[in-house]
Amino acid sequence: MSERKGPLTGLKIVEMAGIGPVSLGAMLLADLGASVIRLDRPAPAGTGVPRPERYNLPNRGRPSIAIDLKHPDGLACAVDLIDRADGLVEGFRPGVMERLGLGPDACLARNPKLVYGRMTGWGQTGPLAHTAGHDLNYIALTGILDAIGRDGSPPTPPINLLGDYAGGSMFLAMGMVSAMLNVARGGEGQVVDAAILDGVAVLSTALMGLQAANLHNGPRGTNILDSGAPHYDVYRCADGRYVSVAPIEPKFRTILIEKIGLAPESFPDTRNAENWPAARRQLEARFAEQPSAYWCDLLECTDACFAPVLSMQEVPDHPQQRAR
Repeated sequence: MSERKGPLTGLKIVEMAGIGPVSLGAMLLADLGASVIRLDRPAPAGTGVPRPERYNLPNRGRPSIAIDLKHPDGLACAVDLIDRADGLVEGFRPGVMERLGLGPDACLARNPKLVYGRMTGWGQTGPLAHTAGHDLNYIALTGILDAIGRDGSPPTPPINLLGDYAGGSMFLAMGMVSAMLNVARGGEGQVVDAAILDGVAVLSTALMGLQAANLHNGPRGTNILDSGAPHYDVYRCADGRYVSVAPIEPKFRTILIEKIGLAPESFPDTRNAENWPAARRQLEARFAEQPSAYWCDLLECTDACFAPVLSMQEVPDHPQQRAR
């Protein structure tokens, strides 16, 4: 059987080694079949969370070489690779690549078909463009961090998946693929300006619509999708484990209520937010009566919109994860 090739097979991409969204974005492009080579610094940059390289998993799937871009020979090597590449991804602060002579104007002048991907947190322009920051700072400025957390609690940092990887890596990879498609159709190369600040703003489009419709505009932790609604939350079981329930639609709520042994006709109508506290008390009491395994046996593989809250170590053993 011949080896399966990805849709980007044959494309060459140079990755200027970086942290977070740059490395994961390059990993995604390599997973799609592109030949990606990572240009590492001769010594660690001292950014990100230090770890042994074997555990720096987003760097998988592509070779790397150490190059000193401040040395003429190293710079010449980088220029040669970029001149023969279909794409370039970099995540330096604005102006760094330009000072090295590797900015988009210089690279596109030599290689007009090049797709030049730039990954930043704040973007290439604006008063914060040249300042340091991380995922938490970027999503703080989008308004999304303020919306995450329980009622009466401070905003809750949601790890760094939302900013770095959803708003960053995914938008970088999508922009790169779109621009390379344009080149394949006869167009010229272009610059892909991927900023976490912008990406998270796009991801919040649906939420902004709900707010405008007065359907999700209360303080954090009081709305339907942020733990305010009792039918979109997690519940503690008798063994201390948690399960998630999310039957937003009435027909699915009815299934959940019936299966856990409550009477739908007497259960508070959760279409009215004034009934949410009473409904929550019933759900909390019911789920606390049995261990999580009991609820999994009862509710998994039904339309109750249910799933156990797994630890990261448990994930590979779940039947659905194994099947995928």
